[in-house]
Amino acid sequence: MWMIYTIGFIVSLVLALGLTPLVKKFAIKVGAVDVPNARKVHTTIMPRLGGLAIFLSFVLTFFLVLPFLPDSISVREVNFIKAFLVGGTMTILLGAFDDRFDLPAKLKFLVQIATACVVVFGFDIRIEFANIPFHTYASVESWIAIPFTILWIVGVTNAINLIDGLDGLAAGVSAIAIGTITVMAFLMGNFVVALLCLLLLGSIIGFLYFNFHPAKIFMGDSGALFLGFSLALLSLLGFKQVAIVSFLTPLILIGVPLSDTLFAIVRRWMQKKPIFSPDKGHLHHCLREIGFSHRQTVLIIYGIAAFFGVLAVIQSSAAMYNANWVTFVVICVMVFFLQIGAEVIGLIGKTKRPLLNFFARLRMKAGAERGSK
Repeated sequence: MWMIYTIGFIVSLVLALGLTPLVKKFAIKVGAVDVPNARKVHTTIMPRLGGLAIFLSFVLTFFLVLPFLPDSISVREVNFIKAFLVGGTMTILLGAFDDRFDLPAKLKFLVQIATACVVVFGFDIRIEFANIPFHTYASVESWIAIPFTILWIVGVTNAINLIDGLDGLAAGVSAIAIGTITVMAFLMGNFVVALLCLLLLGSIIGFLYFNFHPAKIFMGDSGALFLGFSLALLSLLGFKQVAIVSFLTPLILIGVPLSDTLFAIVRRWMQKKPIFSPDKGHLHHCLREIGFSHRQTVLIIYGIAAFFGVLAVIQSSAAMYNANWVTFVVICVMVFFLQIGAEVIGLIGKTKRPLLNFFARLRMKAGAERGSK
C-alpha cells in the first residue's frame, strides 16, 4: 500500500507539471483570463482555469492506481470515492465555465447546492454522529444532518475563494490543509482518504510551481471551488468512518479563510458597510500594507495555516481519546492568537485593539507601581 501512496503522489505531481502549461495555453485560447482592477494585485492580464490542471492530474492518477487498490475497501468508502469524483466533476465544470464566462453569483450558488444534494442524496454522504466537545458521540437526526451537511459543503466550497488574492496563496493554504488531513487520516487508519489526499496534494504542488509568485497562471474559480469542495468532503467525512466527525476539527482546518471571513464581517459591520461589500481589508491586504513583500505575505499566511494544521491534529487526536481538556486548551490558544494577530495587523480596524490596549494598561499600571516603590 505504501508503494501506491508514493507512486500516486509522484505521478500526480509530474502530471500537474506537464498539464499546467497546456492548460495555460488553452485558457488563453478560449479567453479564460483575469483582467486587473483596483482590488487586484496583478497588473497584467493573466490566464486562469488552473484548477483544471489540478483536477485532471488528480483524476488521471486516481484511475491509474485504481486497479491496485485492495479488495477490502468497504461499501461506505466506495460511496465516498464516487461522491468525491462526481461532486468534484460538477464543481470543476462550474468553476471552468465561471472562469470563462463570469457566471452570475445566484447561478453558481444554485449549482453548488445541487452538487451538495447529489453528494448527500445520491451517495448517502451525511453526518450521522458528532463528537461534540465535552460530550460523547451523539446521534444526529436526518432533519438536522442533511441541511447541515449541504450547508457545510456549499460554505467550504466557497471558502478558498476568499483568500485567493495573491500568487500561490489559496493553493498553498489548501495544500497545507490537505496535508494535515493526510496526517490525520493515517493516524486514524483511513487509508483510502489518505490516498485521495496524497494524489490531490501532488497535483497542487505541481501546479504551485507555476502559481507561486510571480505566477504564470491563476487557478481561478475552477481551482478555488474544486479545492474548497475537496476540503469540505475530506475534512468533514474522511476520518475513521465517513459518519464520525469531530465537530471542531474541520473548522480549524479552514481556519485561515474562516477567520478572515469572520473578521471581514465584523469590520464591515462596525464600519456600517454592507457585509458582502468588497474591500481591501483582508489578511493579505493588511500584511502588504504593513510593508511585507508579496512572497513574505504568502509565506506568513502559510505559517498561520500550518499553525491551524497543528492545532487540528492535536484536537483530533484528543477527540479520539475523549480528552476534552485538550479541546478546551486548543480553543483558548486559537482564539487568543487570532485576536492578537487581528489587532496587530488591523483586520478589524486600525483603532480597534481592545486586547492590546488591555495589556498596555496592565504594563502602565505595573510600571507605575514599580515607580512608586
